[in-house]
Amino acid sequence: MLAFVGAVLTPAGSIEDVNAATEPVPCFTIGAGYAVYRGRTTDSGIHRHAAFQIAIAVQGEVAMVDASATHHRAVALVVAPMARHRMLAAASLLTFFVEPHSVFADRLRKRYADGITAAPELYDLREKDVGPASVCPSSELDPRLMEAMNTLRDRSVSMPSLAATVGLSPQRLRTLAQHQLGMPLTRWRVWARLGRAAEALRAGQPPADAAITAGFADQAHLTRRMREMVGLTPAAVLPMLRDHSRRAT
Repeated sequence: MLAFVGAVLTPAGSIEDVNAATEPVPCFTIGAGYAVYRGRTTDSGIHRHAAFQIAIAVQGEVAMVDASATHHRAVALVVAPMARHRMLAAASLLTFFVEPHSVFADRLRKRYADGITAAPELYDLREKDVGPASVCPSSELDPRLMEAMNTLRDRSVSMPSLAATVGLSPQRLRTLAQHQLGMPLTRWRVWARLGRAAEALRAGQPPADAAITAGFADQAHLTRRMREMVGLTPAAVLPMLRDHSRRAT
């Protein structure tokens, strides 16, 4: 396992030695099947994701508190989908959000299926390790559930129509999602809309327009849902998305 003592992550994800306290520029990027945040974190409110979260400390430890007020500290922590938690402030953090219908999520489910788990073995995980395995579809989830999740990621659709599209009754689809994902598809639909909103923001749309594009009622609705599921607001994410787009061109 690699040790990154006295190092920071640059926005491009490389490692640089530093002798003084150099604060990395915050960066939030979205890939196929995953997202990555790099930078400082402040104490957040209680929230829960519809994806796996892998939080890695660039220096020191990651600290979180779960819904029962238990503190968790380690060089890397994994939060299972729908596990309520709040982040504690950290000077520099690398965080991955891995969508639950990928091969990478299959691997995470085997070891980190519930709550918050210390994962020092993931300390040297980097985007080049996550990306390819997040693109590949799960080999464990029901193909009809996979189709439903991909449909919701691409567009807004009612649950009865979605069930008919994949050849299941609404009740059977709900049961399948709860059993295999541990969450209702309505939560996944919100997460998918957040992804579409982030893409719209990155493309240059103002938050109010991005909210409508993604299927939210208005900008306030988008802000509530993003704070509830990511612990960040569109106002916090927007500069990072726009900065990443400028550097990518």
